[in-house]
Amino acid sequence: MPAKGQTMQRRDFLHLAGLGGGAIFSASLAGCAGTGRPQDEFYFVQLSDTHWGFQGPASPDARGTLPKAVAAVNALPRPPDFIVFTGDLTHTTDDPAERRRRMAEFKQVVDGLNVKTVRFMPGEHDASLDRGAAFKEMFGDTYFRFDHKGVHFMALDNVSDRGTTLGPEQLAWMQAELAKLDPSAPLVVLTHRPLFPLVPKWDWHTRDGERALALLMPHRNVTVFYGHIHQEHHQLTGHIAHHSARSLMFPLPAPGAAERPLPLAWDPAVPYRGLGWREVEIGGPGPSESSMAWAKHEAPPVAAGQRRRGRGPQGGPRPGAS
Repeated sequence: MPAKGQTMQRRDFLHLAGLGGGAIFSASLAGCAGTGRPQDEFYFVQLSDTHWGFQGPASPDARGTLPKAVAAVNALPRPPDFIVFTGDLTHTTDDPAERRRRMAEFKQVVDGLNVKTVRFMPGEHDASLDRGAAFKEMFGDTYFRFDHKGVHFMALDNVSDRGTTLGPEQLAWMQAELAKLDPSAPLVVLTHRPLFPLVPKWDWHTRDGERALALLMPHRNVTVFYGHIHQEHHQLTGHIAHHSARSLMFPLPAPGAAERPLPLAWDPAVPYRGLGWREVEIGGPGPSESSMAWAKHEAPPVAAGQRRRGRGPQGGPRPGAS
């Protein structure tokens, strides 16, 4: 196993297939009874960094990418058990009224998803300027835990504090919740920022993330899915695997590859390049008796046959967005 902090290369996964402009990888989500029974198998969709309200040359289809992603998810042959948005639902604004308006518009678009359970997490663009007040009004708690078919899920808030921390209150909650769980049970952690120091000078870290990882280390089967960095990235801290998701608005440079993490230029020859969303499949027996297999599929933001640049159902770019 790679050492702590070592980047996880794609060769560390079993490469299964290329699908829809993305790829499927396989690993084990251990600790779940690998019965292979259909009721134990499920998948969920992760969408991240939709930045509703952004306007600029980095995304000429800024009002279209989210509706296109909604259509693509709705076109899946089998609907996911649930969907989770891992932050930056909206693009930042100093105007509290505009922030709420963007959140309301975002919610109007995603209400078109044909999935009963949709969960929302904040990003710093949604929550850092008001400590999550508007987000809580619209979507509820900023951190929470739930279980689904034998898998534990924990969503953390490392964005409402402008100091990029989880904070002592949330860490105490996290410790109490983890104490209720079997350390061998499968645990999926959802965050916006990475918990480990990927590029601290870019704000790609959590200042007290080391304390969160210390709480997670006794749990033997932990996988973290996060957003924020607008690209795929795979890394191990000890036995904990971390996987970042693409954005639905614009890609960002590779970690540390530029002085600042500014949006990459839109390429009209290859529209939507670097954008996408993720399916995570869990179920069936894994490589050992105590494990359950899981795989992730990185998908493009638009369904097949809808890759023309166009305006979404909410109309064209709105004047005055920033």
